[in-house]
Amino acid sequence: MFAVEVRDHIMIAHSLPRPVFGPAQGMHGATFVVDAAFFTKDVDEDGLAVDIGAATELLSAVLEPLKYKNLDEVDVFNGKVTTTEVVAKHIFDQLAAGVAAERLGTGSARVCRIKVTLQESHAARGWYEADL
Repeated sequence: MFAVEVRDHIMIAHSLPRPVFGPAQGMHGATFVVDAAFFTKDVDEDGLAVDIGAATELLSAVLEPLKYKNLDEVDVFNGKVTTTEVVAKHIFDQLAAGVAAERLGTGSARVCRIKVTLQESHAARGWYEADL
């Protein structure tokens, strides 16, 4: 399996309003380092799984609506607890839609799996990954 992984980040605010989250129930900020890996079973005639520039642009476009936002006020998260895992799944869904819309150019057809990792700190990260 081949993969191209690109990185960006988002600064957000949110609350996790359930007792299990202890002090994180209150409003707090987070900076997530976001990695998106696009997996393919082969490469093209140029030796590429996907165009790294196109992958970088797609990830940036997917993250733009979340940057500097209070996720408690973002419509797509209405009624959801915005854990790292939930945010990772949202980003995955948006990237998958971009792949389906051929935003990675000819490499889009080869992508068979995506993994989205959100790193909360040097000590903790969560992710969502699935086949397309």
